[in-house]
Amino acid sequence: MGVSYQVAWNMLHRFRVAMVRTSREPLSGEVEVDETMIGGVEKGGKRGRGAKKEIVVIAVEIRHPKGFGRIRMRHVPDASADSLEPFVREMVAQGSIVCTDGWGSYNGLSNGYEHRQTILSSSSDPAHVVMPGVHQVASLLKRWLLGTHQGAYTIEHLQSYLEEFTFRFNRRTSRSRGHLFRRLLEQAVATQPVTEADILHGYHWNPDLLEQ
Repeated sequence: MGVSYQVAWNMLHRFRVAMVRTSREPLSGEVEVDETMIGGVEKGGKRGRGAKKEIVVIAVEIRHPKGFGRIRMRHVPDASADSLEPFVREMVAQGSIVCTDGWGSYNGLSNGYEHRQTILSSSSDPAHVVMPGVHQVASLLKRWLLGTHQGAYTIEHLQSYLEEFTFRFNRRTSRSRGHLFRRLLEQAVATQPVTEADILHGYHWNPDLLEQ
């Protein structure tokens, strides 16, 4: 395009902000929720909770008899209830079925949701069978970060990349790439101005990310 790297970088981050509609509908129906570790898990390590890696919580609508609907993702500082429960309540409509594993930080979801727990240690099925939606999305996310971006992202900007992946994934069945481009331009026009200062050290997507 004949522009410098810095100009292109600024343009892309502004588009990532525009990819998120403030009025987007929350997930509904049956929704899987679990976390994944970005950057990999050391061989022989535990699932990841408590490991020195970046934690991303993922919510996926489950379609029956098969298939997945929309997704939402958030980079969180830890796997505590203070980090995970607000994400679910913000992203998933009240009254929905929320499927999680036996991690205690999700216990409070019984208030407002039909909370279905599958404790992996007592299940004969592996994690990718019990929680197929989250694990498939997590695999695609990691592959995309390594393939498309060569893993070249900083922690301050991780949420921006998660929002880009979400925008792409939720429109994966669109038959017209031109329509997606048009929709992005429409959202860009409707988005409040974003300055370089707003994105330079990581866009403040929500108050929970301000201290990260």
